Amino acid sequence: MKVFKFGGASVKDAAAFRNLAHIVQQHGGMRHLLIVVSAMGKTTNALEQVFDLAFRQQDYTPVLEQSKMYHLQIVQALFPDQGAPIYEEFEDLLSKLNYSLQHLNHQATYDQLYDQIVSYGELLASTILHHYLKSQNLANTWVDSRKYIQTDTTWREAKIDWNWTERLVKRDLPAILNEHLIVTQGFLGGTNNGLTTTLGREGSDFSAAIFAYCLDAEEMVIWKDVEGLLNADPKYFTDTIRYSEISYQETVEMAYYGASVIHPKTIKPLANKLIPLYVKSFLNPAGEGTRICDCRYDKLAPAYIIKENQCLLSFSVKDFTFISEKNLGTIFNALSELRLKINLMQNSAISFSVCTDWHEQRIQKLRDTLRDEFVIHYNTGLKLYTIKNYDAASIRKVATDKDVLLEQRTRTTYQIVIK
Repeated sequence: MKVFKFGGASVKDAAAFRNLAHIVQQHGGMRHLLIVVSAMGKTTNALEQVFDLAFRQQDYTPVLEQSKMYHLQIVQALFPDQGAPIYEEFEDLLSKLNYSLQHLNHQATYDQLYDQIVSYGELLASTILHHYLKSQNLANTWVDSRKYIQTDTTWREAKIDWNWTERLVKRDLPAILNEHLIVTQGFLGGTNNGLTTTLGREGSDFSAAIFAYCLDAEEMVIWKDVEGLLNADPKYFTDTIRYSEISYQETVEMAYYGASVIHPKTIKPLANKLIPLYVKSFLNPAGEGTRICDCRYDKLAPAYIIKENQCLLSFSVKDFTFISEKNLGTIFNALSELRLKINLMQNSAISFSVCTDWHEQRIQKLRDTLRDEFVIHYNTGLKLYTIKNYDAASIRKVATDKDVLLEQRTRTTYQIVIK
């Protein structure tokens, strides 16, 4: 039993779909394989824009039409027969999307409505993939992940009901997998009253790990456009190194600090059942890739992680007293309620600083919440550099000639916030 996860880049055009089918045929087999697929290309970004315009009651049709044509051109390239069943299902999904956009319930929150609209990216991608694999004699069943991954109503970052999810998955899916493949969606979950939830941006990795956990999979494979788990993003560093094998713990820490290859929540369910995770390239499927497992080693090459669009917030008490545990509790509680993740924190006698992702509305609410008790200063448009397993040479590599606003190091981790 295996779980394959394919991201947006691996279904970005017709050639990518053909390559995906080849990978399934060569490396997946005809059954005992569950395939999780993300929205195609940059579809999620497009649907976010469409939804935002619709929510603000502005004209979203040009952006929606552009996304529709992008999908339709790929469908036409994969299915020359205009009478193929995919066309009817494709139009039905678009019709439902249009209806949802035209009838937004403005009594619901922005985040709740976001989940109902943006989820169509995965529904479209999985439907096209289901029909294409079928056309290539790869028998498969399309499964709606929203009926199996059961969550609460924390919109845009839903929390999993693990017991109920596992019960549903084990009830239905093994029997299907004994016969042929399953195609389903990443990123999506559902509530017990039929509403759609999402698991956070890039949450398709997590979806695959949930299915792998519930099915007691032998392994999970994430197919990327890189040769495996690298020690740095090739966009920023030309001399990257591929890890051939790395531990669950090390990967969790790298994901926590912002490494883009693995979603931060992906590792825990796999590690709990010792399911190995492989990161492989869909451009070179025969390549070794990276194996993430319960392993030990003497030393790892330094890992460089960059998070952009950061905000550095500094809090000081208005009466110039020391920052106390009570003050910190107030700040932490406000950050938690507004779902602002702390990427770095540091305190002195009279101030406390945190670095977090920039969310304009959430940051403004935080300032409004705490302005009576604290003087709050903040900088935006920053970058956070993290080096795991650093040495002197790696620090020089990222810190030289930089305008550093905050610096911190522990035994194994070095971080700086720069303009």
